[in-house]
Amino acid sequence: MAAALLPLFLVLMSVPHFLLSLQPNERRVVAYIPGDLIIGALFSVHHQPAADRAHERKCGAVREQYGIQRVEAMMLTLDRINTDPDILPNVTLGCEIRDSCWHSAVALEQSIEFIRDSLIAAESPTAAPLDPISEDAATGGGAKCSEGLPPKGKKPIVGLIGPGSSSVAIQVQNLLQLFNIPQIAYSATSMDLSDKSLYKYFMRVVPSDAQQARAMVDIVKRYNWSYVSTIHTEVINAGVGWRCGTQLRGRRVEMQVEADAKK
Repeated sequence: MAAALLPLFLVLMSVPHFLLSLQPNERRVVAYIPGDLIIGALFSVHHQPAADRAHERKCGAVREQYGIQRVEAMMLTLDRINTDPDILPNVTLGCEIRDSCWHSAVALEQSIEFIRDSLIAAESPTAAPLDPISEDAATGGGAKCSEGLPPKGKKPIVGLIGPGSSSVAIQVQNLLQLFNIPQIAYSATSMDLSDKSLYKYFMRVVPSDAQQARAMVDIVKRYNWSYVSTIHTEVINAGVGWRCGTQLRGRRVEMQVEADAKK
């Protein structure tokens, strides 16, 4: 199923007409697979908008390695879960995948679409039936891409996977938690997201920056290195270098105190 859908997804995501413009009749492409439970996903299928055109929210070129691979991996995973009778018997998982373009404005825009669907479903106790979808190989066995709006009558998402950037994930979580929608990140490592008092619906499958920095400091201590340089950028999701440098400075002060005490 995933392999059959991938060429169609690549073609649609590569056509400039499907990129967001300021015209209300043009929307982003959505990859949608119907199911009993729908899992939302925000993947960076395109590069982020150019700096001088960020206000237009027009994404860059397709990220074949980083973006398309994640789309294919999710579809393959759902396919294997749904075909295994021992994992979720009598339950079919579906998905709704949207493009975040590794950009906060685009990710928030797409998150609003997820929330809007949830609100519509809550107001409509008897949703209209899903549009019929062909089951032959040409359509990916029930999966399809649609322009902007997935099939009418679709179900709201039960949770969201992504986005990848910590700074973008924080903004998305601030929005999703207002509607009690869980979020699972696969590469957001900011330590700020570990604060459950602020981000109570956020979870992740990677260690935070604090744990990575601690591991770096442990290596320095293990080999008794006396001089270490760290380089970092001033963005939230590049905090490993900053936290490692902070801990190293703390360790240097600690070692100096120990040395003075021995004199």
